[in-house]
Amino acid sequence: MIVRTIKSILLWVWGILTTPAKTLGLGVLTLGGFMGGVIFWGAFNTGLEITNTEAFCISCHEMESNLYEELSRTIHFSNRSGVRATCPDCHVPHNWTDKIARKMQASKEVWGHLFGTIDTRSEFLGLRRELAEHEWSRLKANDSLECRNCHSEVAMDLSRQNPRAAEIHTRFLLTGESTCIDCHKGIAHQLPDMTGVDPGWKVAPELQGEVLPIAQ
Repeated sequence: MIVRTIKSILLWVWGILTTPAKTLGLGVLTLGGFMGGVIFWGAFNTGLEITNTEAFCISCHEMESNLYEELSRTIHFSNRSGVRATCPDCHVPHNWTDKIARKMQASKEVWGHLFGTIDTRSEFLGLRRELAEHEWSRLKANDSLECRNCHSEVAMDLSRQNPRAAEIHTRFLLTGESTCIDCHKGIAHQLPDMTGVDPGWKVAPELQGEVLPIAQ
């Protein structure tokens, strides 16, 4: 009797395992979709992070020979605090949605590399002003978003800035009238011919010729 009962139970379980069922198919499909999504997202995010490294940026000769060489001579590369800004720090926002938008925009640079738009130093110098103006305009439009990856005006200790910088930051940056790139155009790369370009850091007309107050 007991043997028959056990046999019946085993046959019942076997029947469930070997009989196709809609619920089982849906479960497999759901699990497969989930696993596929995880794999896709992992691969996509890994690829995104690889393209967001300095090593990737300077793998193109035009970047390494021109822009990276200039960066290596600036305070963003070597300074007393030992903090080094890499290419993505200054050219790619940290938050995800803005990062994706920037990556899509930067795909044009890959196109330029493949077709040899800038193969020589002379070609780079000839396009320096145009390239710089494109980047200035982009940073102006997004309120210097990449600068704010590391710098925050609310964290500035104005008392430790020189009087002119403290006055300009207070009057223009903190009020939102100007943004970082308006004044800091040559912080990581050499400036092009600046003829006709407003330097941005000029002292306000009513303060020109006066001794600026010491920041408190």
